[in-house]
Amino acid sequence: MSLSAQDWLKKIHALPLGGRGSRVRIMNVCGGHERSITMAGIRSALPKSVELIAGPGCPVCVCPEEDVYQAIQLALRANVILVAFGDMLRVPVNVPKREVRSLEQAKASGADVRPIASPREAVAIARQNPERQVVFFAAGFETTTAPVAAMLLEGVPKNLSVLLSGRRTWPAVAMLLDSDTPGFDGLVAPGHVSTIMGPEEWNFVFEKHDIPTAVAGFKPVSLLAAMYSVLRQFLEGKRFLDNCYPELVRPGGNRSAQMQIAEALHDTDANWRGIGVIPASGFALNQRFAKNDARVQFPVFDTEGRKRAGQMPPGCECASVVLGKINPNQCKIYGRACTPKTPVGPCMVSDEGACRIWWAAGVRANTTAAESSTPDDAPVSALAQKPAENDA
Repeated sequence: MSLSAQDWLKKIHALPLGGRGSRVRIMNVCGGHERSITMAGIRSALPKSVELIAGPGCPVCVCPEEDVYQAIQLALRANVILVAFGDMLRVPVNVPKREVRSLEQAKASGADVRPIASPREAVAIARQNPERQVVFFAAGFETTTAPVAAMLLEGVPKNLSVLLSGRRTWPAVAMLLDSDTPGFDGLVAPGHVSTIMGPEEWNFVFEKHDIPTAVAGFKPVSLLAAMYSVLRQFLEGKRFLDNCYPELVRPGGNRSAQMQIAEALHDTDANWRGIGVIPASGFALNQRFAKNDARVQFPVFDTEGRKRAGQMPPGCECASVVLGKINPNQCKIYGRACTPKTPVGPCMVSDEGACRIWWAAGVRANTTAAESSTPDDAPVSALAQKPAENDA
């Protein structure tokens, strides 16, 4: 008989974790994990000595500002149909307020900007408009980059180009662990990325850094099982990679998807917004697809003279949120200048952004204004309301 979320909670509370002074910090990399954790009220259900930290798992949040700017300029100045995943339309760039600051504003100014949900929609739009150039602004991690690679290998219309801003997840975690202050004692690794790339990508966390690691799915039962595993490893001094999402995550991952990525794309050093360049953390189109590479087929509209290129907007601390250095509402503009209706930084735009997630969970107070500063006080607690379901 499988354990319920409540069963895993009881097992976690039974662990000899000590008091608040002996705090154990667990980072969850995936934005989907952060949403599940926050909306289910898992933080408030755990022992006070366990601290959950949101990590660099929001592709919209780390997409380089200069890539968003290039997409906006292509839509405004190159007479293309610009298609992108929905969250990307609201991401602001660092230009004066009198200028167009997002793809959404570009659309309002008359540019042909269209949100899509999958690469197949980009292909369909290109075929429906053979007289127009269509640019697919493809930002995302391995899970969404794999379908882009498959799309290219299947063959695309001549009028479809890809402005690729794909990122690999593990190099960002490696960068944190190689720093002087990684900021966490255990890691909950992303389920969907591990489904594609294989759980073995995360072996370096325990092998090189001696940090407990577990792969999790997106329902409370899987997340709590992973947290229990990480905490037990921490207490017993045993380090290994535990797979708490066996329904979908298999040893070696999805070999077919990996082969498609390798055939269509290659690794490259890549800029992460507000963080900087991380070696071998990005994807770029292979030379055989140069005719479909928007970076090759269109002029670069960005200029070196544009101030703060690649950085977050003034006052925005999204980079620190993404790296788990601060909680979302510890940013000075959270809930003040920056809200979902008026987002200043990308973390308040995306459904996988920690700021947007905390806001949706009911956290309104900025820590500089009130003591109530975590989702513990949010009105949502799925764990308290109903039994958890098993992962699909």
